[in-house]
Amino acid sequence: MAGDRIKPFGGGATGPGRRRRGVLILVATAMVTALLLGHRLIPNVRGLGSLIDTGAPFLGLGVPVLALAAALRRSRLALAAVAIPAVTWIVLFGTAWLPSGGGGPARLRVASQNLRAGNPDPAGTVAPLAAGGADLIALQEVTAEARVAVAAALRDRYPYQASVSTVGLWSRFPIRDETGVDTGLAWTRALRAVVAAPGGDVAVYVVHLGSARAGDTGTRDRTVHALAARLRADQAARLVVLGDLNTATTDRVIEPLTELLHDAQADAGRGPGFTWPAPLPLIRPDHVLYRGLTAVSAEVVRTSASDHRAVTAGFG
Repeated sequence: MAGDRIKPFGGGATGPGRRRRGVLILVATAMVTALLLGHRLIPNVRGLGSLIDTGAPFLGLGVPVLALAAALRRSRLALAAVAIPAVTWIVLFGTAWLPSGGGGPARLRVASQNLRAGNPDPAGTVAPLAAGGADLIALQEVTAEARVAVAAALRDRYPYQASVSTVGLWSRFPIRDETGVDTGLAWTRALRAVVAAPGGDVAVYVVHLGSARAGDTGTRDRTVHALAARLRADQAARLVVLGDLNTATTDRVIEPLTELLHDAQADAGRGPGFTWPAPLPLIRPDHVLYRGLTAVSAEVVRTSASDHRAVTAGFG
């Protein structure tokens, strides 16, 4: 019709309802940005701060939603505002996808796997790790039955073994000085062993820290601090921690450990390296931390019959 006009981007009605919706988009954009920048400032009451830290990388999912809402409102101001949380997310989390500082030949390859109690095929779970060339395989949630099956499967390639309770280490190189490590749980769920690796001895910790649940992270938090205290007192020049720490990389609770050790995934991997739950990983409770070595690679390996994927790293 002659009176009809095509409304330009940003035009159209400017009534109270439209303005209110535009303001809501701006407020939501500000909230997402504030959470991205300040999630670690939220008090960790009953594990709330820890939970938000863990989910912080997924705050970026709000950016395309806000951008779509701004486009539907045809608001240039709102679209420009959405660029702020987008850039913030890229700086904080997107850089994990950039090429890492790793590369070069590995003299020592390590792997860690939460085997899962009740695993129906533990030998099948560890098979890809052995096939991938790991020199050390650290396992958690190893039942008595699983230990027998794994030992049989790894006997030829990994003649050396250390185990305490439900954690174990299988090695191609000689092991000595194995001992349990008290992390403050009701039973010992960590060990330390010295491995005669290429280039010299390496102190290897295999660890399964306390569990964390929504509203109840106290046990996990105490075990993190107990492990950090043990590592702080350890005089080994070359040291690796392998295991299920029940603590995400973005969780503030892991800082006592990352202040002492480097993270192989951050130094030589690509992406966040999520490992749990195995079918569609959303967090990374499984870690390879180290000092006195140079990480040249870090990967996540899909294995069978476990609810965790495995983590691996290579050291030059």
